[in-house]
Amino acid sequence: MRPIRLSLLILSYFAFISLGLPDGLLGVAWPSIAGDFKVATEAVGLLLIASTTGYFISSVAAGFTIARVGVGWLLAFSTAAASAALAGYAFSPAYAVMVPFALLAGFGGGAIDSGLNAYAAAAFGAKHMNWLHAFFGLGVAIGPLIMTAVISGGLGWRWGYGIVASAQACLALAFFLTVRRWVRHGEVAREPVAEVAAVSPGDAVATAVAVKPATKVRTRETLALPAVWLGVLAFAVYVAVEAGAGLWAFLLLTESRGVSAAVAGLCVSLYWGMLFVGRVVQGVASERFDPTKILVGSLFGMAAGSLLVALPLHAAVTVLGLAVIGFAAAPVFPLLTLTTADRVGQAHADRAIGMQIGGAGLGGSLIPAGIGILMSEYGAGALGPCLVVLSILLIVFYGAATRTSPRGRAASRPVAESAG
Repeated sequence: MRPIRLSLLILSYFAFISLGLPDGLLGVAWPSIAGDFKVATEAVGLLLIASTTGYFISSVAAGFTIARVGVGWLLAFSTAAASAALAGYAFSPAYAVMVPFALLAGFGGGAIDSGLNAYAAAAFGAKHMNWLHAFFGLGVAIGPLIMTAVISGGLGWRWGYGIVASAQACLALAFFLTVRRWVRHGEVAREPVAEVAAVSPGDAVATAVAVKPATKVRTRETLALPAVWLGVLAFAVYVAVEAGAGLWAFLLLTESRGVSAAVAGLCVSLYWGMLFVGRVVQGVASERFDPTKILVGSLFGMAAGSLLVALPLHAAVTVLGLAVIGFAAAPVFPLLTLTTADRVGQAHADRAIGMQIGGAGLGGSLIPAGIGILMSEYGAGALGPCLVVLSILLIVFYGAATRTSPRGRAASRPVAESAG
């Protein structure tokens, strides 16, 4: 790996914080928005559908766009689009006007997420991948504080979106100013290098030809890899566990475990706090130990925590299970992203990461909604068994993706030959 450019690393940390900020705004702002526009509480679903649609489309397309325009331009324009969308929220005269801006916000957020993850996976290593995602969580936590402060101060919810839009605009400017640095670093880290031909030291033209990428990978070649689609499924299921546990834990604790609302709220905060702490702690561990072993251990840790949540025992056991899930899940998303090239090959990594981010967006919205339907039908206690099933599926999908990867097939080939 090439030496890390400190300026780009610092900018990436700010970008991950900024990426998380909008996610924390809507929950606090929505009662005020609904009151101002005189719409029903459930009308928030239109915004969520629009933003999820934009996020999915742009995150999938981002991996393919990077090969054409480079990471730097993708991040610059996508951040500018996200800033424009948030400013559109702040100045919307009616609720109907907010919906297309939600779509634009999804487009910007999905592309930023995919572009940053693709670049970081090639350039920063396991420690910073974990810490970058921890700072995303920090951004999600700061968002509600900003919106709460402006509403409590009598400024109104529009100011909250305006402040975050301004921060995004500053970030977009920083990306535009550094765009060529991202492209050069990303191209070297991302593209394969051909074998160097036997040329004389003074033949600069021949040397330049020798270090060009050997082949241009076609889109259909990426889509034909089973490991790509298994990776998409793994990301979808992982985010479903992370989001599902955080979304429905409060209901499980209050309705099925007899915990008061105040204590249940603290327990949910503990869950998200363990996710943040886990990424910080395991970011250090992943530099000292094999990231793949940490990833596998984390997957089984999520399954163990899910089992504790599923057991109809004392509430303390359920809370312990949630804490275990949070800590174990912490490095999964960054390490799954980091090891994408091991499963699909370096030439396919950018496109695969984009598709995986898209799958994560769908899984994080659709599957928790399905869990909610099951909980309404069979009771809040259904959350635990759902998490157990999803955790097992995650292990299965990851194992299958590893076995079907180029390295996995190569590792199994000597065994097959010796057996013959």
